[in-house]
Amino acid sequence: MSFSRPGTLRPVILDDVRGAQKMLSGVARITAMEGSRYLSQLVGAPVHLKCENLQRTGSFKLRGAYVRIAGLSQVERAAGVVAASAGNHAQGVALASSLLGVRSTVFMPAGAPLPKVAATRQYGAEVRLQGQVIEETLAAAQEYAHDTGAVFIHPFDHPDIIAGQGTVGLEILEQCPEVRTIVVGMGGGGLAAGIAVAVKALRPDVKLIGVQAEGAAAYPPSLAAGHPVSIKSPATMADGIKVGRPGDVPFKIIGDLVDEVRTVSEDALAGALLLCLERAKLVVEPAGASPVAALMSDPHAFQGPVVALLSGGNVDPLLMQRILRHGMVAAGRYLSLRLRLTDRPGALAALLGALSVVDANVLDVSHVRTDPRLGLTEAEVELHLETKGPEHCEEVTAALREAGYTVRG
Repeated sequence: MSFSRPGTLRPVILDDVRGAQKMLSGVARITAMEGSRYLSQLVGAPVHLKCENLQRTGSFKLRGAYVRIAGLSQVERAAGVVAASAGNHAQGVALASSLLGVRSTVFMPAGAPLPKVAATRQYGAEVRLQGQVIEETLAAAQEYAHDTGAVFIHPFDHPDIIAGQGTVGLEILEQCPEVRTIVVGMGGGGLAAGIAVAVKALRPDVKLIGVQAEGAAAYPPSLAAGHPVSIKSPATMADGIKVGRPGDVPFKIIGDLVDEVRTVSEDALAGALLLCLERAKLVVEPAGASPVAALMSDPHAFQGPVVALLSGGNVDPLLMQRILRHGMVAAGRYLSLRLRLTDRPGALAALLGALSVVDANVLDVSHVRTDPRLGLTEAEVELHLETKGPEHCEEVTAALREAGYTVRG
């Protein structure tokens, strides 16, 4: 099959995706499809999780990167490839290049998580840390391409990338032929566009729903305007879909074939990540959990059977810790309180006794006695509690107030 060259914006069709699937045979894994009892009960119909978080390099990105690089001419391969990424695309390009014997250089932001930097190097790429934000890193990579002749591998805005990502859609139809709705996270749109090309050509009755983080949702205003528009300072914990402008190639496909684009909050993303870990026993990054967040936010809006695509699982352990705590707070399972009490012997013990009566598990206590804001006989206590849900949080707070404590969140 003949893949496109840089600078072309030819349409992506089903034959391209099928050709990519043949090319990826033995390279990309056919990832598992797991049922979710909890989400099925919530939605009122069967819900399956397509586990691209278990793909090689930890995300779907290997698919498109391999197809793109495999389609280069010998002259282009000899010049090497260059990419810019904070994580998943970097690893996909690094491994694809190594498998194809192509030299790769990957620019990453200076603050990129160390595990992702180390993994990209281990997959065979030369890593250059440059720029504080991804836009600066992208500019450095494009300058490198201009100066050296290396081929720039865009993370989503190229037909070959989209064809490669579309192979996920073919797998979904093979693994769950009864599917009625597919939910997929969206940043630049390459994955959603590829799945849309494959699925709508074979099953036009299947509904495709894209999901974006509220703080980085460039598609709703772009679709309303009829062309890609940029949003200023996209902000979300889901760095895999933190893109300020849709790609030109995927935008047209998504406008034509994707049925709906939804947005989810940061609280919903954190809760979805926590659910994937606890209920499905799957480590998923925030972007990968975005379809689950959409299901949890509005469960009755989806016709089943539903397939929610877990697009990646590369999450920094420190970020995971913060997100899980955020998710527990949102679910009413973690409560932080500050309160003042009289600074006398036994006062702290009495407070902890009051908490034991309402069965709140104390995780951490910070006891401050010397602070200019405190009165001479006062002490301030900050408590971190494990609770059983929103109602239990209210019960704990009410019990403390009834005991005479002034509670501050």
